[in-house]
Amino acid sequence: MNARIAAPLRAVSLVLPVLLLSACSLVSAPTKPVAPVEPPPPPPVPEPVATHRYEIDPERDDVVGVIQVVKASHEDTLTDIARRFNVGYEEIVRANPGVDPWLPGEGREIVVPSQFILPNAPREGIVINSAAMRLFYFPKRKPGEKQVVYTHPIGIGKVGWKTPEGTTKVVRKAKDPTWRPGPGVRAEHKKNGEILPAVVPPGPDNPLGTRAMYLGWSTYLIHGTNKPAGVGLRSSHGCIRLFPEDVESIFEMVQVGEKVTVVNQPYVFGWHDEQLYLQAFDVLEDDPRDWQKAQKKLISKSLAQRIQAQLKSRAESINWDAVSRLAHDPRGIPVSVSAADASVEQVLAAAPRVQNRVPAGATWDGKSNLPMDEQSFQQLVSDSDPDAPASGAPARGAPPRT
Repeated sequence: MNARIAAPLRAVSLVLPVLLLSACSLVSAPTKPVAPVEPPPPPPVPEPVATHRYEIDPERDDVVGVIQVVKASHEDTLTDIARRFNVGYEEIVRANPGVDPWLPGEGREIVVPSQFILPNAPREGIVINSAAMRLFYFPKRKPGEKQVVYTHPIGIGKVGWKTPEGTTKVVRKAKDPTWRPGPGVRAEHKKNGEILPAVVPPGPDNPLGTRAMYLGWSTYLIHGTNKPAGVGLRSSHGCIRLFPEDVESIFEMVQVGEKVTVVNQPYVFGWHDEQLYLQAFDVLEDDPRDWQKAQKKLISKSLAQRIQAQLKSRAESINWDAVSRLAHDPRGIPVSVSAADASVEQVLAAAPRVQNRVPAGATWDGKSNLPMDEQSFQQLVSDSDPDAPASGAPARGAPPRT
């Protein structure tokens, strides 16, 4: 074959298979699209932990509970979330600075301050820390049993009607108590345009609620309330108020004659996981101690002798810079003051994110005695008289406050 003819034929023979393959690909059946790979579902949000009953090792730990974080729903207020988790108004507002209590915002993370350092006081009977606005109850235990503590938020006396400090006892208990407001209480209500009857029978209008425990301080009681939103506030005339469900629970356990200790400790220290922790609260407005000028001296006095001895035996020291930071900006969050780099932010970052619902085993059913609306709440908060004379120890037989 002529060489000039053979060369083009060889080129055609090389190109032809490529063209045929291309043609086949054009007429072949279309391939099915690959379905996108679905990302794995997010892990379920853990269930919340009940916040009112704890077992403790009195020799090793002074801290109970755990900080929890939830996401607010569209309808939530901070008072709603506080009630679900058995914490008071001031507690949850302090733990969430800058958050609107009435419009926290859907999806916003809310800190639930459900970890507590036990007060520096004998662990027997009822112990109340006014600065923390919290009650702790230590029932008697038998040898070999673990120490149990129950804790609940409380309302205390407003400015001018301070809840007394010291030691007393429960002298009697009453279901569905009758309230006989004293002259000072009736005069205050009259000043605010409300005429109180001399006797208020049991029922929804009785501010003592459904249970009352009368103390050796004759006009002071530990009782329930018909205004649950006042729990966690300075809202009473000196008495100690509990949520309705909490007072019913405590009422059944506390016996007549049991000891009641009231302290005012804005800075509480305790051991946890071999470290010393501090829980800082706001100083009450009528606290006579000068915390600004003598802060370190007063805080040092807050250290229990047991803790001071343990610091010495362990050759450990307190990070006073951390103490100063926590005292300057109290959040009510226990933070280590023996670890060099501990902070509130660190604690919150490690806190479990849990479901925003009433924990299993809680004292509240999530339905009864719902928190009040903002208008009613503001009226409750404004119902105070800072110019009223400070309450001393009234004469025995005087009518109870509330």
